[in-house]
Amino acid sequence: MNKIHINLEIEQYQNISELKEEKQKLIEAAQQAIKKSYAPYSKFNVAAAVLLANGEIITGSNQENSAYPSGLCAERVALFYANHKYPDVPVLSLVVCAFTNGNYIEEPTPPCGSCRQVMLETETRFNQPIELILYGTKKILVIPKSSSLLPLSFTIDNLKK
Repeated sequence: MNKIHINLEIEQYQNISELKEEKQKLIEAAQQAIKKSYAPYSKFNVAAAVLLANGEIITGSNQENSAYPSGLCAERVALFYANHKYPDVPVLSLVVCAFTNGNYIEEPTPPCGSCRQVMLETETRFNQPIELILYGTKKILVIPKSSSLLPLSFTIDNLKK
């Protein structure tokens, strides 16, 4: 028997002012996008902002539906729109922030499994890691590549015969 160790490198910041200006602007874009969230059922508003290699910032917010599986997370809204609008431009960074009960949440909100899979596919598509920034008022987590959140992942290689 062999043991396999999976390591994850995460940078933790206490305040947005500790980040470089580019990351601060990306967080601010996500905070603006949260106003477009449609979350009448959960009251848990989530937004994402994506920085593309061409300098464009694309945002998205969660869009709920009374038939819950029909809704869509902020991360996928932003990534799908970015991939549609700029199909040949890699994604460099993605910010996620959440807002509920009149405040941004204190602890960073990690992406769900479906969003992690879409991030992995986007990294694979462009052969470019996506830096993931998870915003909370008490701490901000920066993960150098989003695919590290989905070890032993399902990829196109699994579809090959």
